[in-house]
Amino acid sequence: LIIFSLCLGLTCLSGFFHMKNRNYRISKGHEELLTPPTPCHAKTNVMFLKTHKTASSTVLNIMFRFAERHNLTVALPANQLFHLGYPRTFVAHFVEGFETIGQNYNIMCNHLRFNPLEVKRVMAADTFYFSILRNPIPLLESSYIYYKNNVPAFRSSKNVNEFLASPTKYYHPADYRENIYARNIMWFDFGYNNNAEDDTKYTQAVLEEIEQNFHLILIADYFDESMILLKHALCWDLDDVIYFKLNSRSQDTVQTLTQESEEQIKTWCSLDWKLYLHFNQSFWRRIEETIGLEVLEKEVDHLRTRQKELMETCLSEQEAVRKDHIRNKALLPFQSGAADILGYNLKPDLDNRTLRTCQKMVMPELQYTSYLYAVQHPHKKRKDMGLPLLWTS
Repeated sequence: LIIFSLCLGLTCLSGFFHMKNRNYRISKGHEELLTPPTPCHAKTNVMFLKTHKTASSTVLNIMFRFAERHNLTVALPANQLFHLGYPRTFVAHFVEGFETIGQNYNIMCNHLRFNPLEVKRVMAADTFYFSILRNPIPLLESSYIYYKNNVPAFRSSKNVNEFLASPTKYYHPADYRENIYARNIMWFDFGYNNNAEDDTKYTQAVLEEIEQNFHLILIADYFDESMILLKHALCWDLDDVIYFKLNSRSQDTVQTLTQESEEQIKTWCSLDWKLYLHFNQSFWRRIEETIGLEVLEKEVDHLRTRQKELMETCLSEQEAVRKDHIRNKALLPFQSGAADILGYNLKPDLDNRTLRTCQKMVMPELQYTSYLYAVQHPHKKRKDMGLPLLWTS
C-alpha cells in the first residue's frame, strides 16, 4: 500500500512538473491571460531503433512492459528469429504476421538495420521514432568483449589495445557482415555504410537525415536523464520508464583502454564519433528547451528512489549477479564472447502479482521476445531458446 501510494504520488508529481514546463499560449488582448495547458496523452505508437551495446536491452524491456500493460501489438521477428532480419537491411516481411496484420502494429523495438520506407509500411503514420547512442570509446571496448568469438577482426587480436594499435591489420572490409561490430556499428545500425569515407558533406547529410527520421535520440551515458526525457516526450508515467539494468557484464571482464587506444577510437570510428557528438549536444539542448535542468534533477531523483524501492521489493541481492549465481535458469541472459552477462535472483515467497511484475522487470531480451511471440501468435511454433520456460501459458 505504501509503495502504491508513493508511486501514485510520484506519478502526480511528475505530472505536475510536466504541466509546469509546458509553453502557455498568451492571448492577444491587452491583458496577458494564460490559457490552461492542454493535457497530453500517452503515445502508444512507438518505434525504437535498438542499437548495439548501448543499454538498448534495458529500453527494450521498458517497451515490452508498456506494450503488455496497454495491450498493444508488437512487431516481432518472424519464425525462430530474435531480430528483425539483422544485419540485413530491414524489410516489412521480417515482421511476423505482416501480410495479415499490415500497418497495425503499435510497438517495434527488436534489433533491425534501419530502413525508413519499409518501417513505415509496418508502423502507423503518427508513430514516434527514437533511438539511443553511446560514447564510441566504451562502446568499442564493450563490443570487443561481447563479440570476441564472432568477429574476425577481434578474434585474431590478443586484446582490445592490440587491435586498436593497428586496426587495419585485423579488419578487412570484405568481411563486412562479420566485422560490422568492429567499426562504426551505430552508423551501420542507422542504415548507413560503416566503412564510408568520413567526408564532411556526407556526414552532415546523414546527421540531417537522422534528425528528420527520428523525433528523439537518447544518450546511454546519461541513462536516467534519458528516461526522464523519454517519459516527457511520450507523455508516459514514471513507472513506465522504471527499469533494472539488463545485459550488463561483470566488471572483471572490462579491459582498460590506453590513452592511445581511446584517441584511436575517435579516428577509427570517426563516423560514430561525429554521430555521438552531434546528438549528445542536441540531447542537452532538448532537455533545456523542454523540462529544464532543475526539474530534470528532481525527476531523476524520483526515478532512482522508485527504482530502489522496487529492487528492495523484488531482488534477493539488491543487485545483478554473475551468470553462475543465477538460481532460476529461465532468467539466465544470453551469454556471448568473453563477457559474463549478469542477471538477477528474485526474492522467494513473493505474492503472485508482485512476482509477475518483478519477473517482467528482470526478464532478459530473448525470453521476453519468445514469451510475447507465444502470446501474440499462439498457433505458431514457440521460439526455441534452449532454456526452461518461465511460464507455459
